[in-house]
Amino acid sequence: MILAATFPDALTFSVSAVTIVLAAIGVVTSRNPVHCALYLVAALFGIAVLFVEEQAEFLAAVQVIVYAGAIVILFLFVIMLLGVDRPEEVAKERLFAQRPVAGALVLISLGEVLALVHANWSTGATSVSGSPGGEMTNVSHLAKAVFTTYLLPFEATSILLVIAVVGAVVLARRHRERQPGPPDSSGGGGEALGPPPAFERALDEAQNEVPEREEAEVRS
Repeated sequence: MILAATFPDALTFSVSAVTIVLAAIGVVTSRNPVHCALYLVAALFGIAVLFVEEQAEFLAAVQVIVYAGAIVILFLFVIMLLGVDRPEEVAKERLFAQRPVAGALVLISLGEVLALVHANWSTGATSVSGSPGGEMTNVSHLAKAVFTTYLLPFEATSILLVIAVVGAVVLARRHRERQPGPPDSSGGGGEALGPPPAFERALDEAQNEVPEREEAEVRS
């Protein structure tokens, strides 16, 4: 199918496809979460270019503004809030047989992609009597579908995103604020904030200096 297109279209599709594949590989192989997010931005920009090739300008704009802009910025905000310098135990599997299952899913997905490549796709002829949707543009059709038929899933998705971000912020602050320390004087069973290590060392040194000073005074 790519040979039947014009040379600029084939070149644009090839460059965008290679960019998307390389960026997706970078997302799953990079060890730095910030680099993963930047690779994701590159992949989303490549997908936006493919939308432009399909004459879906509104979807391309949404892909850049919403996903590459707002969503990835939220990802970076949560990543920086949780901390990127925290060491991770890569060798320890949190779920049983996590890596074999992930490898099997990758092989299944690759087989499906190869099967789709060799499948016979039915493509319609180019319309010569005007737009198949009538006088309304694709933006009008998409806006009508989103804000009428799919209004409830659209709003539910936005609420879930907000809940996810708020939950990540609450969990991160709770983990940083609660440090192991002696119980508070009120008798509560919760954990109390312990004094900083530098303050403890200075207090120990001051307590040790008092008996030494008293002994020196007695001897004199």
